[in-house]
Amino acid sequence: MKIYQQTVHLRERKRGFHIITSEIIHALPEISEIKIGICQVFIKHTSASLCINENASPSVRQDFEMYFNKAVPENDPDYRHDDEGPDDMPAHLKAALLGSSVTIPIRNGRFDLGTWQGIYLCEHRNDGGSRSLTVTAWGE
Repeated sequence: MKIYQQTVHLRERKRGFHIITSEIIHALPEISEIKIGICQVFIKHTSASLCINENASPSVRQDFEMYFNKAVPENDPDYRHDDEGPDDMPAHLKAALLGSSVTIPIRNGRFDLGTWQGIYLCEHRNDGGSRSLTVTAWGE
């Protein structure tokens, strides 16, 4: 059993959904040594999230942003937590809905994603800053 772990620091990105698959692969090249295994990517923040979805059409990522802004609007008068502005509580709710980690199978030294799948950083803040991930891969 081989186990590898790396902290990945992502540059600041604007609010929205961003494909980060290649950044994760680049940060942990040891994945190529695993014939069969698993990779977990965990985001260490409460106002951004991760998911796996369409990696080809930018319109999918735009529609994700539109949908989540409708589903979890800013400036709801019922929110109590608004310490960092109107996008604060909605960002926490969106992150809770999407989740803080994704798990990807590894086969023959590569992520075994579908043809049209990519890993998204889901940035829910207007000014979220840089983001940190813990990437852990293990297998034979």
